[in-house]
Amino acid sequence: MQKMKLLLKNSLILLLLCTASTHAQNSSVTLTQSPEFEQMLAEKRRINPSITVTDKYKIQIYNGDSETSKKSLAEFKKEFRQFDGTIVFSTPSYKVWVGNFKTRIEAERNLAAVRKKYPNAFLVRPNK
Repeated sequence: MQKMKLLLKNSLILLLLCTASTHAQNSSVTLTQSPEFEQMLAEKRRINPSITVTDKYKIQIYNGDSETSKKSLAEFKKEFRQFDGTIVFSTPSYKVWVGNFKTRIEAERNLAAVRKKYPNAFLVRPNK
């Protein structure tokens, strides 16, 4: 009988605790982000744009082996400093993509200038 009373008492306390109304705290969180973080993120995107999903146009200036693609990109950066460039591996060759153009018209205007030095250059639109 003693055990039944104790069990009933504990059950009643547990029931009261579970049904008691609770009040949550109201608070607001303010997140401040360092400008250095934004700069670092922009630099990461600039260095490896193939990671990001993009709808932008690029100009392909070379398609071939690894060493020649590195040389092509280095030569391109000397002459066209205003464009970013990257090497993308697509089995079995390496491609050198330059620029990051929002519209096709912008890409075609720049393609005309690039073709003076790289006559086989053409527009590409990387897949998502």
